[in-house]
Amino acid sequence: MRVLLLMVLWGAALPAAAWGPLGHRVSAQIAQNHLQPRTLRKVQQILGVEDLAEASTWPDEMRSSPEPFWQQEASPYHYVTVPKGKGYADVGAPPRGDAVTALARFAHTLRDPKASPAEKALALRFTVHLVGDLHMPLHSGYGPDHGGNDVKVTFLGQPTNLHAVWDSQMLLDRGLSYTELTAWLLRRETPATVQAARSIDPQVWIAEDLALRDALYPADPRLGYDYAFVNEPLAEHRLWLAGIRLAAYLDAVFAPTAR
Repeated sequence: MRVLLLMVLWGAALPAAAWGPLGHRVSAQIAQNHLQPRTLRKVQQILGVEDLAEASTWPDEMRSSPEPFWQQEASPYHYVTVPKGKGYADVGAPPRGDAVTALARFAHTLRDPKASPAEKALALRFTVHLVGDLHMPLHSGYGPDHGGNDVKVTFLGQPTNLHAVWDSQMLLDRGLSYTELTAWLLRRETPATVQAARSIDPQVWIAEDLALRDALYPADPRLGYDYAFVNEPLAEHRLWLAGIRLAAYLDAVFAPTAR
C-alpha cells in the first residue's frame, strides 16, 4: 500500500504531460523495435548512444529550464485544443502553435542539411515525445479544463486529477517497468495489426482521441479498479499505436526521397 501511495503521489505531482515517463518510454521503445535500418542509422547519427526511450522524456524534463524557448515558446507544443463538436480541421492551430505545427517544424529541421547537430537532436527528441502526446486522448483537449487537469477525482482513494490518472497512475498501478510493458505489448502484435496501424497523419491520431475523449470523463469522481479495468487496456493500446506510428513517421521523415 505504501508503494502504491508513493506512486500515486508521484503521478499527481507530474506536470501537465501526456503520459508519464513510463508511457513515453514504452511507445519510444516499441518504435525503436520497428524502425527501418536506415532510419535507425539516422537516429544514431543524431543521438549517439541515446536511444529513443531515453530521448522520449527530455521535452518534459526541460520544462523547468529558464531558457526563453522552454518558458515562452515550447509549452503549447505538447497538445492540441479542439472544442466539443469540432474536428481539428475546423479549428486549426492557435497563433502560438500546437503539437501539429511543432511536428511539422521539427520534421523540416530533421530534413534540413543546414540544421546544426543540436537543432536536429532537439527536433528528434521532441518528435518522439509529441507523437506520444498526440495518442493520449486528453491531450486533444477541449480547452476549459486544461485536458482534465482541472477535473478533480480520487484514484484508489487518493486525491488527484483526471489527467494524472491517465498520464501515469493507471499505468503505474500495473507495477511494470517500461521494458516489461513494452515486451507484453510487442508479443501481442502481428504483421497484420502493425500494417493496419501505420498511419503517419497527426489529424488521424487526433480524430481517434476525440472519439475517445468524452467517455473518459467519469460520472462519479471516485475512480477505482472498475475504471482502471475498462481504461488500462485502452491506454496501453494507445501507447502501442504511438510506437508503431512513431516508427512509421520517422521512416517517412528520413526517407531518401523526403524533401
